[in-house]
Amino acid sequence: MKLGYIDYLNCFPFYYHMFEKAPLDGITVAPAVPGELNRMMEEGLLDMSPISAGAYPAMQDRILVLPDFCLSSIGYVRSVVLQSRIPIEELDGARLGLTSASKTSVVLLKILLEKYYQVRPDYRPSPPRPDFSCLDAALVIGNDAMLDAGEPIEYIYDLGDLWFRKTGHPVVFAVFAVRKDALERHHADVRRIIRSYNLSLAYIRDYEEEVVARAAQKYPEMKIDIGHYYRLLKFHFSPELKKALQFYYDEAASLGLLHRVKEIGFAEA
Repeated sequence: MKLGYIDYLNCFPFYYHMFEKAPLDGITVAPAVPGELNRMMEEGLLDMSPISAGAYPAMQDRILVLPDFCLSSIGYVRSVVLQSRIPIEELDGARLGLTSASKTSVVLLKILLEKYYQVRPDYRPSPPRPDFSCLDAALVIGNDAMLDAGEPIEYIYDLGDLWFRKTGHPVVFAVFAVRKDALERHHADVRRIIRSYNLSLAYIRDYEEEVVARAAQKYPEMKIDIGHYYRLLKFHFSPELKKALQFYYDEAASLGLLHRVKEIGFAEA
């Protein structure tokens, strides 16, 4: 069975037990950025993976969402930011770089700018670490958002914080999905992976320092308080977060940014 892994600091807590304590026989783990995992899930190259929440609508007829897990924040998240040389209110027509690394954040930013700030920038493709010599602003996510930009950036907006202040809702950045055909073939393996996720989350709850220390070794470029960062994140897919994700889908569909999702399809417990 082929399992995806978001190769960012924020996803490591789900895989700690699998990586460090008890590897799962017969499970091949593919690390990649969210955008690549989205593509691999859509093309059937992965059986199960965390994916961008924004990638779900295009695949909703072929995948199911695990009901207990997500990557989310209520307000400030730190790892999804808009870096800009000009105030956000003045971005109409400005050159704004959009990373291909995550679908959720791109759609989130477009909703914020176009509906809540009434600006429409000139969107341009951008690498995960943008080149500001040809941009006025850029969306930066994941580990790259928490690294030193290398040059002064006048304005930095945390999208989790902006979204919460504008809408009153948290942001669900990623969900954990399994292809329907894979669930039929690999039901026992899916159960093993779910159990491993639960053991991992128990570890970060009971042995946070151990998990943080290993995360720091795996991602040595992260010169931040990793424990504090993990405490900002929400890993349990609560009813509040499910409601917030449906709100995000409704907002995106109203602007023509995503296919409409009438109801999120969850895998049975």
